[in-house]
Amino acid sequence: MRVPGLILADAALMAQIRRDASLEQVANAAFLPGIVKASLAMPDIHQGYGLPVGGVVATDAESGVVSPGGVGYDINCGVRLLRTNLNAAEVQPRLRQVVDALHQAIPAGVGSRGRVKLSPADARRLVETGARWALERGFGDPDDLARIESNGCLAGADADAVSPKAFERGKSQLGTLGSGNHFVEIQVVDEIYDERGARILGLFPDQVTVMIHTGSRGLGHQVCTDYLRRLEGALRRFGISLPDRQLACAPLDSPEATEYLGAMNAAANFAFANRQCLAHISREVFARAFSLPPSGLGMSLVYDVAHNIAKTEEHDVDGRRRRLVVHRKGATRAFPPHHGELVEAYRGLGQPVLIPGDMGRYSYVLVGTEGAMRETFGSTCHGAGRLMSRTAAVKAARGRQIWRELEAKGILARSTGRDALEEEMPEAYKDVREVVEVVERFGISKRVARLRPMGVIKG
Repeated sequence: MRVPGLILADAALMAQIRRDASLEQVANAAFLPGIVKASLAMPDIHQGYGLPVGGVVATDAESGVVSPGGVGYDINCGVRLLRTNLNAAEVQPRLRQVVDALHQAIPAGVGSRGRVKLSPADARRLVETGARWALERGFGDPDDLARIESNGCLAGADADAVSPKAFERGKSQLGTLGSGNHFVEIQVVDEIYDERGARILGLFPDQVTVMIHTGSRGLGHQVCTDYLRRLEGALRRFGISLPDRQLACAPLDSPEATEYLGAMNAAANFAFANRQCLAHISREVFARAFSLPPSGLGMSLVYDVAHNIAKTEEHDVDGRRRRLVVHRKGATRAFPPHHGELVEAYRGLGQPVLIPGDMGRYSYVLVGTEGAMRETFGSTCHGAGRLMSRTAAVKAARGRQIWRELEAKGILARSTGRDALEEEMPEAYKDVREVVEVVERFGISKRVARLRPMGVIKG
């Protein structure tokens, strides 16, 4: 190990973390050439491919490497939060109507196909311009860009670095949800912890919000597949020895690294555009249900945050300012107030951090802190983190009706896949409250509000 491994957790969470191979994966990542400070893991850590989900690794931008396994298959899987001026009492009588309409309007599940069809020229333009491409075609409000991480587009995207197979997989998936832990959720603000922060974000008690969680779909998955294969085959040529070939990597000054980063940025831009389209569809559903335009409902974007991404950033390491490539796999940026890369709307607050929990409990809105810059390369958790594999969850749910259990709690759930609700049942996840309490106690993010689910759409 070139650096130590550091896991942010309390005793209860550590007992859960030890159930899988995630600690071994934290140690394996510490062998990456050019890694600095530590191989880090957030309290929502669980076993993944190469780097664990919840892992953060920073490598020197001049002498280090980039690893597709340190980013993950679902490139720029991220979270978007929309606010409304509706309260729970106004939505409750129409909740079933809205949930059913969302389920019908948003294609979900493995291989789902969207209503937006991409020509080859459209696809290339989209992956190089991100959310702006969707706005130019009428999906959303121009003000949205000012509340998206990196304004909804990563510079350096290279359509030529994306394989024809990746484009083929993505061409019919824009505006789709996918499967697994992806969702659209109608929520209500049931707790405010920071009144000033909530006011800046436009959140208030009993307010109805919409949270969207999805990523780059088949295009991003194929980009990861393509470059893992390519980089694994080149490890010997680079003279790199690793304890786990799932962490296959390339020096940042190599053509392989340049092309991977170009393709990764392209996939990330596809994800920004995908969430932009899904937000537009959600606004349309609410507008029809309440016979008001989205503006009349106050249905505007709070923020859109990315995880599963590698970004070049500047950080202080051992008293020296250094350019680093920060891999956040199942981790979220948590930049503090007045950081130069924050969108203007939240410059005085800090970066909003959107933390979804399971579909039976709650989610959180946090903001970033100076502590995150000192300790974790400006990073924090991204969700609750799994306790059970999907197979184990389905087995544990045998004989139960998860949708009925959720409805008994006042939560309407709709799904497309046969076992989608069983795979994602609340017990399959850690309690996100415990995860959020750890990152707040550690000083790397601060709670603003808690959101409770009312209705959820799953793939």
